Amino acid sequence: MHDLLFRPVTELAALVRAGEISARELMTASLERIDALDGRVNAFTHVDADGALAAADAIGADDPRPFAGVPIAIKDNRPVAVMPLTCGASLFGDLTPPFDAAFVRRLREAGFVIVGKTALPEYGILPTTESRRNGPTRNPWDLERTPGGSSGGAAAAVAAGMVPIAHGNDGGGSIRIPSACCGLVGLKPARGRVSLAPIEGESFLVCDGVLTRTVAESAVVLDLLAGPEPGDASWAPAPSEPFAQTAAREPGPLRIGFCLRPPLTETPIDPIAAQAVHDAVALLQELGHEVEEIDPPWAVPGLLDLFSAAFGPAVGSAMVFAATVAGREPTPEDMEPLSWMLWERSGELGAARYLAAIAQLQALARTLVTATAAYDAVLTPSLAQRPVPIGEVNGVTDDPAGTFRRSGEFTPFTAIANVTGQPAISVPLFHGDDGLPTGVHFIGRPAQEGPLLALAAQLEATRPWADRRPQLATAA
Repeated sequence: MHDLLFRPVTELAALVRAGEISARELMTASLERIDALDGRVNAFTHVDADGALAAADAIGADDPRPFAGVPIAIKDNRPVAVMPLTCGASLFGDLTPPFDAAFVRRLREAGFVIVGKTALPEYGILPTTESRRNGPTRNPWDLERTPGGSSGGAAAAVAAGMVPIAHGNDGGGSIRIPSACCGLVGLKPARGRVSLAPIEGESFLVCDGVLTRTVAESAVVLDLLAGPEPGDASWAPAPSEPFAQTAAREPGPLRIGFCLRPPLTETPIDPIAAQAVHDAVALLQELGHEVEEIDPPWAVPGLLDLFSAAFGPAVGSAMVFAATVAGREPTPEDMEPLSWMLWERSGELGAARYLAAIAQLQALARTLVTATAAYDAVLTPSLAQRPVPIGEVNGVTDDPAGTFRRSGEFTPFTAIANVTGQPAISVPLFHGDDGLPTGVHFIGRPAQEGPLLALAAQLEATRPWADRRPQLATAA
């Protein structure tokens, strides 16, 4: 039982189907670990113990659903029926939507049992998780450091073994960043791969997914979540075969470009992050891949301001919704200073400038995809720096513009894949001398998650990482 929540979700479901463990026992193990650890980690904003146990009790060994009885947590910026929805923001109050997001419905239909909601920074803005509403979420590998963000609660919950898998979403790196901080696999699917129904028809930047321990889990759950819902404005083309099937095969020799020069110029790269890329290059070459250093044309002057012109209104829509829930216009007291800065900027931007920023980013995306078309994947560090100390980057600041720029210096490599819409993955291939996980980051071809997952699975088979656990999780 001590190791149960560290097993792959496919194995846990098989144990339930075989009658070797009941769904209630599995859920009880999850709830007990949450009770034992979350007081120190603060990964959850809401735990629905009664509802989760009731759902587990309805699952028998004869349940044919592929993930019957497996616990999962949902990030607290997506609706789950009768669970609080806060986006980490006080302005949402006690909102409890009466419906599920479409991907939540798919998870339930596959047998997953939702144990609760996980923490994020206010409105999901920052790559750390320290909202004023919920307080800081801590990294299970080092409680004085961030688990990343914005899906930081999800990453902390999985790394600590409170749940075997958790939902996250990614608008600038928010799945990949916390996965890198916490030693997990974090796949950002291609734009339009996972429906945003029923709230949105499409998104230029944001895609939903999961944080896992293994590549195979990411692949099999992507098969479950992928595909459009009625009314979607756009969607990614379907793969020629299931992602899990592609991921299970050797990828064959690939051409891979690597780059240590970030899109945000003059951003220093931590030596551990740089060494991880060089070590990954050597491993890729040992595996028979052709690897060369490249210099993609992504260091565009003013890129952070251009990205924020698109990102600000994206989070601004959540702020508008929160204001609608509150029944009034927000005030500075309703938001953290960084959120208020983005709210004001979004209001000042105007529709024409916003659309111009999107057009400029689309032009940049076309240039980048064309420039890297000869490569099967582009390798970069997942993070430019080690997971930052708690309190160093948060939205309660006297210098919100400086904090936003500082967050970009921490994570300069991830957002570019949101701009291009390409799939991207962070894998915890190494550990630093400081004892913290060290991820490397691959950007794949447009709408080609399968080959990207196959490459990641090959690396995992060569240098396995799934058994690495923080001391906090082992001692629980």
